[in-house]
Amino acid sequence: MVADLMALSACTAPKTLGQDFVRAKVVSGSELDILADAMDSYGKEKGLVNYDRDAENIRRSSAMVFLFLEQPEPAGLNCGNCGLDKCPNKNAVGENDSVQYQCVWRVLDLGIALGSAAKTAGMLNADNRIMGRPGTVAKKIGMVQGEMVIGIPISAASKNIYFDRPEKK
Repeated sequence: MVADLMALSACTAPKTLGQDFVRAKVVSGSELDILADAMDSYGKEKGLVNYDRDAENIRRSSAMVFLFLEQPEPAGLNCGNCGLDKCPNKNAVGENDSVQYQCVWRVLDLGIALGSAAKTAGMLNADNRIMGRPGTVAKKIGMVQGEMVIGIPISAASKNIYFDRPEKK
């Protein structure tokens, strides 16, 4: 229930020019174990720190709300904040289909949606933490399709598992 209300908060958060490219996906149960295992493997394979720590947090979570951008188009405001003088018709794509220039306004929309979702979890007394690592791996394993995937795991325990964590290695 909390995760669904978080997704609702993200979907109803304000968006630039009223154009909505923010999407939400809730995962729970065995999907969390699949994600955590993939995070462990990815961190070891790439030699990256703290994927194992975050994977353990995911294993202990009751649900995860992923927020991401789905085929975002530039806002067309020609603000230059992305690094280009004028907005391209579409986001510029580089090697491996990675986005070279992302419209800053769409990124801000995602940030506002993340804040709205985290606020809702907090108001409902569910511990949560905005995390990038789960989103990176969820995208790599095909659990979530989209650009800039960010996850917010939630937990209801006597101690906040997301902030009482081991020191970084």
